Amino acid sequence: MTPKTRIHLIRHGEVERQCYNGHYDVPLTPRGVEQYHGLKPRLEPGRITALYTSDLTRTRRGGEILGAHLGVAPVALPGLRELNCGAWEGLTLSEVQKQRPEEWAARLADVVNFRAPGGESLTDLAGRVLPVLSQLVERHRGEEILVVAHGGVNRLVLLEAIGAPLSSMFSIDQKYCSLNIIDYYADGNRVVQLING
Repeated sequence: MTPKTRIHLIRHGEVERQCYNGHYDVPLTPRGVEQYHGLKPRLEPGRITALYTSDLTRTRRGGEILGAHLGVAPVALPGLRELNCGAWEGLTLSEVQKQRPEEWAARLADVVNFRAPGGESLTDLAGRVLPVLSQLVERHRGEEILVVAHGGVNRLVLLEAIGAPLSSMFSIDQKYCSLNIIDYYADGNRVVQLING
């Protein structure tokens, strides 16, 4: 059988401010911390050999909690950060719609290539995240690893795994602390075992 890398991909726990956080380093709520603890029974110590997070607090804290459970030290990778929302960072959806209506209309017209001022497009995000993911898959061939990332990052990874276009980004839900499992085979095949679990 072709050796595979299994990635357990988790979205971070609930955060304090419900807005376009992107690169904002917002803290977890107490519930967000508890959500990470709630994942422990689903992650078996001894099977997962490496743990990666973005360098933002909402994922690093989860890496600390789950790493202690698994006996694996988390490694923070800036390349796994959420989409940089630029001038939209810190704004709620309704604030963006009211304060920046032209930009909101442009986003609706082309969700894949739209870039908020100073931010990234989904194409940019793919160009940043997918090479990092490929490196992890190759580095851990034949192993199971855990990646704690963000809603946008996880959706992107899942779309790439099933061969769906970036325009389908918001067709996949990612609840706080949801678990996704993807198998990456050496021959290039990918099998998604779980989404938003």
